[in-house]
Amino acid sequence: MPYPQFDRFAVRQKPLAERANKIRIERDAVPLDQAPRNLSVPAREIISETAARIREARRQDRPVMLAFGAHTIKNGLGPLLIRFLEEGWVTHLATNGAGVIHDWEFAFQGASGEDVRKNVDRGEFGNWQETGHHINLAIVVGAFEGKGYGEAVGAFIENEGLTIPSGTELEALIRRSVPNEPERAAAAADLLYCVQRFSLQPGPLVVPHPWKKYSVQAAAFRLGAPSTAHPMFGHDIIYNHPLNHGAAIGRAAQRDFLTFAEGVSRLDGGVYLSVGSAVMSPMVFEKSLSMAQNLALQKGRHIEKHYILVADLAESRWDWAKGEPPQDHPDYYLRYHKSFSRMEGTLRTVSADNRDLLLALYQALPRREGRC
Repeated sequence: MPYPQFDRFAVRQKPLAERANKIRIERDAVPLDQAPRNLSVPAREIISETAARIREARRQDRPVMLAFGAHTIKNGLGPLLIRFLEEGWVTHLATNGAGVIHDWEFAFQGASGEDVRKNVDRGEFGNWQETGHHINLAIVVGAFEGKGYGEAVGAFIENEGLTIPSGTELEALIRRSVPNEPERAAAAADLLYCVQRFSLQPGPLVVPHPWKKYSVQAAAFRLGAPSTAHPMFGHDIIYNHPLNHGAAIGRAAQRDFLTFAEGVSRLDGGVYLSVGSAVMSPMVFEKSLSMAQNLALQKGRHIEKHYILVADLAESRWDWAKGEPPQDHPDYYLRYHKSFSRMEGTLRTVSADNRDLLLALYQALPRREGRC
């Protein structure tokens, strides 16, 4: 007998406009010329080295991948990430599900960051109609269109809406696709379920995003740069909403994982930046590098000339240049250090606030017009 499941349809979703927010992007966006503050001399030296590595990687047309946790967006660094993309210093962005949500909420209403303690107590945390409905809808439609998770939300923001096919169109497509394109048929079936269950009207759906100039995902979509999202089920508030559809989430997230892995497969001579991501970045990177190494070895090559910078506000008491600490040492369980210490290449670690680190790195690079 199946285990009983919680009924999300019974959860009352409130209008997002009624939520108090801690962060307003117009007020809290970090100016690009702001001086970094609390950086040690060793940290500044590593940042200078990293900038040199980035310049050389881009000179040789090698990728520079930047993976970051949600606080990079919450801390108002969206405009800085956009400039990294626009100037061509960064070729691929990757974040978790929460990073996507904060980026979307900033674009949609100019504010994000609710009071988790108070709102859980009131049964309101995460139960916001527009966030849950729009992001989930963007993903299920994007998955049907063959987009990844980050690309789907980026397109939704940049285009200020999407187009919903009719049930009749989807049913006809499913019948045509089943014999030769079963994945296409499955994606259409996911969307058909949502169209029918939620009485979604066919045709263009216009959703204004007045603050989209602050959106990293929209900028990546506009520039044609990969911006991948790597969510985990139940980690994000969009799972509270009944429109959340697991199959579509999985389909879009899988596409992003494989896009990420493709970038890692070209990382020899490139740079990987992991900023404030304790779990997502190291976990996704190590699986991607293993797959990429497998293919490289089949062709007589070995990926080993990459440069990795791992930055986190939490300090490590272990010298990772000496290898891993013993299992009875607390730092053994710092995944974002331990995983990357196993990934060959050149590893540097910095303890710094993500605002100071990324500002210093951006300012250490020469200004360029347009993507290169």
